[in-house]
Amino acid sequence: DTIGPSLKCNKVLSIFCFYHFCVSAGAGGWSPIISDRYQWLEVDLGERTKITAVATQGRYGSSDWLMSYLLMFSDTGHNWRQYRQEDSIGSFPGNSNADSVVHYKLQQPAIARFIRLIPLDWNPNGRIGLRLETYGCPYTSDVVSFDGGSSGLLYWLTSGLKRTSRDVVTLKFKALRNSGTLLQAEGQEGLSLSLELERGKLLLLTSSTEPQRLVSLGSLLDDQHWHHVAVERRGSHLNLTVDKHTERVQIPAEFSHWSIEQLSLGAVQSEVSQKPVTSKKNFNGCLENLLYNGHNLIELAKNKKQQVTISGNVTFSCAEPVSVAVTFTGPESFLQLPGTTMSSSGGVSIGFQFRTWNKKGLLLSFELPQQGGVAWLYLSEARLQLQIHKSGRALLELSAGQSKANPKHLQIHRSTVKLLEPITRIDSSQASPSFPVTVESHLFFGGKTQFSYGSQKCRNLFSVFQGCMRLFTVDNQNLDLIKVQEKQLGNYSNLQIDICGIIDRCSPSPCEHGGPCSQSWTVFHCNCSDSGYSGATCHSSVYEQSCEAYKHNGNTSGHFYIDVDGSGPIKPQLVYCNMTGDTTTLTDPFTTINSQHLLRPFTGVNQYSIHFDYSSEEEQLLAVIKQSEHCEQELSYHCKMSRLLNTPEGSPLSWWFGGPGAGRVQTYWGGAQPGSQQCACGLQGDCVDLQHYCNCDADRMETEDSGLLTHKESLPVRSLVLGDIQRPGSEAVYRVGPLQCHGDRNFWNAAFFDKETSYLHFPTFHGELSADISFLFKTMASSGVFLENLGIKDFIRIELSSSTQVVFSFDVGNGPLEVRVESSFPLNDNRWHRVRAERNVKEASLRLDELPVATQEAPADGHFHLQLNSQLFIGTASRQKGFRGCIRSLQLNGVTLDLEERAKITPGVQPGCPGHCSSYGSLCQNHGRCVERANGFHCDCNLSAYTGVFCQTEVSASFKSGTSVSYTFKEPYEMSRNSSALPSSIYSDMTLRGENVSLSFRMNQSPALLLYVSSYYREYLAVLINKHDKLEVRYKLDSSRDTEVLRSKVRNLANGQLHTVSIRRLTDSVSANSCALPLDPHCSLHILYLAHFLSPESDDLDADLSRLASLGFTGCLSVVHFNTISPLKEALLRPNSSPVIITGPLAQSNCGSAASANSYSAENTHHLSGEKWRRHLTCVIAVVIFVIVTALAITARFLYRRKDTYRNKEVKGVNQEDSQDFPFNNQADSQNLSTENPKEYFI
Repeated sequence: DTIGPSLKCNKVLSIFCFYHFCVSAGAGGWSPIISDRYQWLEVDLGERTKITAVATQGRYGSSDWLMSYLLMFSDTGHNWRQYRQEDSIGSFPGNSNADSVVHYKLQQPAIARFIRLIPLDWNPNGRIGLRLETYGCPYTSDVVSFDGGSSGLLYWLTSGLKRTSRDVVTLKFKALRNSGTLLQAEGQEGLSLSLELERGKLLLLTSSTEPQRLVSLGSLLDDQHWHHVAVERRGSHLNLTVDKHTERVQIPAEFSHWSIEQLSLGAVQSEVSQKPVTSKKNFNGCLENLLYNGHNLIELAKNKKQQVTISGNVTFSCAEPVSVAVTFTGPESFLQLPGTTMSSSGGVSIGFQFRTWNKKGLLLSFELPQQGGVAWLYLSEARLQLQIHKSGRALLELSAGQSKANPKHLQIHRSTVKLLEPITRIDSSQASPSFPVTVESHLFFGGKTQFSYGSQKCRNLFSVFQGCMRLFTVDNQNLDLIKVQEKQLGNYSNLQIDICGIIDRCSPSPCEHGGPCSQSWTVFHCNCSDSGYSGATCHSSVYEQSCEAYKHNGNTSGHFYIDVDGSGPIKPQLVYCNMTGDTTTLTDPFTTINSQHLLRPFTGVNQYSIHFDYSSEEEQLLAVIKQSEHCEQELSYHCKMSRLLNTPEGSPLSWWFGGPGAGRVQTYWGGAQPGSQQCACGLQGDCVDLQHYCNCDADRMETEDSGLLTHKESLPVRSLVLGDIQRPGSEAVYRVGPLQCHGDRNFWNAAFFDKETSYLHFPTFHGELSADISFLFKTMASSGVFLENLGIKDFIRIELSSSTQVVFSFDVGNGPLEVRVESSFPLNDNRWHRVRAERNVKEASLRLDELPVATQEAPADGHFHLQLNSQLFIGTASRQKGFRGCIRSLQLNGVTLDLEERAKITPGVQPGCPGHCSSYGSLCQNHGRCVERANGFHCDCNLSAYTGVFCQTEVSASFKSGTSVSYTFKEPYEMSRNSSALPSSIYSDMTLRGENVSLSFRMNQSPALLLYVSSYYREYLAVLINKHDKLEVRYKLDSSRDTEVLRSKVRNLANGQLHTVSIRRLTDSVSANSCALPLDPHCSLHILYLAHFLSPESDDLDADLSRLASLGFTGCLSVVHFNTISPLKEALLRPNSSPVIITGPLAQSNCGSAASANSYSAENTHHLSGEKWRRHLTCVIAVVIFVIVTALAITARFLYRRKDTYRNKEVKGVNQEDSQDFPFNNQADSQNLSTENPKEYFI
């Protein structure tokens, strides 16, 4: 027969607190007759004991031993509690033979009188066999019990209890009810702190001007087991510990110098505040070892000391009712109990209590044989539902309760089913006669439907119940589940009896950064939607760490959230990122700064003190300053009879505070050095009075001292104190500018590993529960280990396993796990690739560049602490193949490792890594050129018609009727004379073999002349919008021939919308007389007009063109580009240095943007195909923005042709498909062109 449930053993206590249990059930150890998972060995230690370790051994001289087992502990022999390692692993490793001893030290000692060992697996070639030893020491305690009514203790904290600024209260409690006040501490002015149990959670509350909940910890604390609580107050902070979990909170400021005068336990009492006590539930349960600053308060109460007042029924022992629970763990778990006939009251009553995490599940089912039906009691969306079915029809449906499975406040719920006779049949049409109800069959709790009625098997329509039940009653008679366990009553399968094995997977919450946690029986879920973080536990930030990172993702200036420490505790913050400079600039948007304030004398005021508040939190500001390459903040003082620093030798009359916290006193001003007691003019030696080091200190005129504060240790400015403003006539205006930080020290921090044996080492990586690793790499090697950190058994490693695969591998004690990402393209292409790996208690993930994330789930009941002890190696120092290449911006849990600094002192590794344009060059748009830098790159937009950090911002201008811009070229003979000294770009631009022209325009007038070009030989080209709102090109290439006209088929070009024109031409034939030959005087530009022009050289213009020219052009031109020259950009951005002349009003605007504010500026794209243009000219006119470029390109083409060619050759059209883009190797440096004998290009 099975031994147990209890086993009496002799007890031997050695000097090492060693217990040895003798088993007489067979020779050499315990071995039950039947070997299955329903056997157990239970040991009664006789008293509560502190158990620290267990040891197991197989049965002597046999092949019987345990391979794994569970440990249970109890104070009463009932209501067992399973011991778990790391809160997740329930099983213990056993033996591999009958002779060796396996010793296991408990991570947390267990306090219990009873031990129960349950076999899980044993030698398949033998039976269950065990010799057991436990290690521990006697446990003593003082206990007090409260009945939940008027019983309570009141302690007056006299001087004998040594009140200090540090208060510590520790206790253990066992609750018999899920709500009640454990403890309340009161002090002066009615201030109080209280510990309250609410729905099984422990709350820390304050009562001051308004009651406030500071923190909530724990869950399922009403399970009738002991729980440890510690409250420690130090100044304005308080630590609350429940069992193994601690949370630090900040208490209200009024508690900073608060001292406790009385403590109430059990029933809440107040004789200090003289206020009526708020009606609260008093605590029902037991307290143990209550200590206040080391003083045993329960012992004081037992000895009836005078500072203790006892009220009500207080006992100094802990008696608890015996309650046997059962745990349903899965679909095969069910409990079968006998039914009953109808009672004398004419019905039947079934009752039980349950608790669960799941919102769905079948609780109870039974047959109604006389009615030929079946009854189901189940949970649906956290509400109780009762259904009675017959022949597939619902006769009765009832719903009751609300949120019976609340993941935030898990409670024990009482469900009672009373079936009284008569019951009325319910169907959709009408009521039918009533019928009697009897329950003669079995009652099935949990599991699947275990019965059938008629010839039909009941379909199980309900989810499986997973949770705990207890206090079963049938007709108000309690059912003894111990008899069920001993096979004397009913039946069961896969149940845990006399234990509630429910686990709160959300306490403490595995969700980081405030993500709400929810759970089912088996898994938890983190809702990261509003947290700013992502992943299974909301660990990794969704934001970049700096403006620099946003810039290299292709973003332009704007407001962004940055998270300076990634997955660390610092919250994301909103900043403005200016991407237009060589380095990105971060500006903190704050409220009280960046404005000027006028100060005048005020009666009774000798000093003005101004404090500045920033929108970012303290830790956010300091982290940004530390991370940035350079920070600055403007500080200026405009004064009139108001001295500043009282230089050269006097005590400063004004000063400021800057740096961390409240800041340190600073006695220098903007533009000077820390500690100098000078202003910028003193450092530069140009103060208005050289005897002083500040302009304002001369005290004789209205002047100013201003400059930038750049010493990072003194930033940001916290407050100003201005002293010399009380004299009659004194005036002062101060200004503190916004904090601006430039660059990112971490983003470009890189190291180059030139050998496979090269490595860097850092301190051990600590990522026990969650770890994220991110970095960028580039290499030409096909494999290598990026980094690894080893432990005794655990490890973590990221490697390039092949030219297309990255592997993230680790072991936390459950065996090695791997996450792999395969790329469709080679990774050893000497381009930067980004790796992001994360491991948490739920899963591991790996992301490579923008490829889909690969994940690997963690075992549900396994180890989850990553325990490493070696150094962290970048590269590898083991036998693995090392990495050859560059690693950049390496971050572990949001902390950047300084690779460059470590590389400076490590052989085989070089700091920094050049060659960024291969990866980031594509960010430079519109013919912008990527230029390498030591740390990063920048886009050179000199050859582009655009500007901006990535040459993506269009350059647009609004033209009035009298506006023109001229761009100057050289005379042909000047070019010929100085050809040896000319740059090839100028030579190329004046001897065209092709054109690449583009521009955009927006206009409402018609007709209008857009462009006019003339040569030295009275040839010309004109581009206009005719009276039919069509594009028209007129050219005369020979003075002896008539003007030729080309017209587009696109209408309505003068409609206020944006139109774009682009022209590309490559000469398809060149003859000896072609105008493309170099230095031909007949192919030189004379003058080119866009928009309005009045010139004596236009006397030969026909009357129609003269009339249009006098009207000018009113509208917008944008992105004008002619080969390598951008005349509009030169005119707007460098009007004083470039070879341009501006006439009339010219205003830069965003009119060339498709999104600009124009009610009719919807962006439409048209193509001017149409006419086959002559003389080997390939023109592709795409109408969206600028018609003017078309004219410009055509003009250039015609003006560079030899006149003889036009006279003698047939005009031929070239199709658009035949025109291919081609590189222009020669680039014009427009700023170096001489102004001597100029020819002009007008817009």
